[in-house]
Amino acid sequence: MAKQIGYAVVGAGPLVERALLPAFARAGGETRLAAIVSADRGRAHTLAQEHHATGYHYDEFRQALQREDVQAVYVALPNSLHCDYAVEAARAGAHVVCERPMAVMADECRRMLRTSQTNRVKLMVAYHVQAHPAYKKVLELVRSGAIGAPKTFSSDATIRVHDPDDVRLQRRLGGGTMYDLGVPAIFVARTILDAEPAQVMAMTARMTRRYGGDVDESTVALIRFPDDRLAHLHTSFGEEPTSVLTVFGDDGSIRVTGVYEPQRSSTIEVVRGGKREEMTFEPIDAVAAELEHFSNSVVHAVAPEPSGIEGLTDVRIVEAIYRSARDGRPVTLPRIARVDAPPAEHDLRKPVADRRQAG
Repeated sequence: MAKQIGYAVVGAGPLVERALLPAFARAGGETRLAAIVSADRGRAHTLAQEHHATGYHYDEFRQALQREDVQAVYVALPNSLHCDYAVEAARAGAHVVCERPMAVMADECRRMLRTSQTNRVKLMVAYHVQAHPAYKKVLELVRSGAIGAPKTFSSDATIRVHDPDDVRLQRRLGGGTMYDLGVPAIFVARTILDAEPAQVMAMTARMTRRYGGDVDESTVALIRFPDDRLAHLHTSFGEEPTSVLTVFGDDGSIRVTGVYEPQRSSTIEVVRGGKREEMTFEPIDAVAAELEHFSNSVVHAVAPEPSGIEGLTDVRIVEAIYRSARDGRPVTLPRIARVDAPPAEHDLRKPVADRRQAG
């Protein structure tokens, strides 16, 4: 295995330009940006020149995969395109990092998992929250019994999306508040409570159309975990920006602000027996930390985290949340089924271009 892992980044949206591409320079010596693939050929070449890489159009994706200095692909496309590009990369023998959510449907996640297993490549979902020192501290506090047994998890993640053309507001591209804002909260709730959900109940709202799009403007979900533990999730594209989570335990509570935004400072407030303790954490480059972790996993042949199983689990929960909101009743979540490798003549060879919908 190469000592340095070269990446092809697929997608060239604002977040890629602002956060992902600059992160390669801070991700350590094992990580290198080799190629940028975009629907806009001119933009791909401009960004590639700026970051000392090579630019490609979507139609040239397979050509980028054939480069000897490309060992991994970072999929940073609209959610509905994650599956096909990840599958194509894995079939070419490239390791895959996929932005969260892993995909729009659980079946797509299973397809991604099967393909990565069949082709013996690594697959990781980029949950930026996992690199946040505040998140790690919360886990440490909960697991050390600082607030007793955790009983209830509450999360508020809200933003304002003004551009009606924003991909997050388009259902056909995998938009929706739970896919964008809810997935990290679901991941954190599962990790902190150290359990898998048994049942969900949810409601969605479309209070105005000023934000455009054809997805929910806000969603509130209640998730039941074993032993009568609960999680409350609130997401919105049309409310004052908020990033707060609270864990309530037998003996105290932990409140965190800014935990879903590693690029900003965050604060933890621990309350025990009426006494308050506060901790502050400075911003970090979570994307660079994730790239370094994944490259290290590839070089040293160890499993990266969060795995595709984590991504599949969270997408199953998002599907159940929207199903509950649509049907107006609770949805029970069965245990996750084992993901088997596909037969030799599986239909994974469908061309990527068949489902392209985004520029």
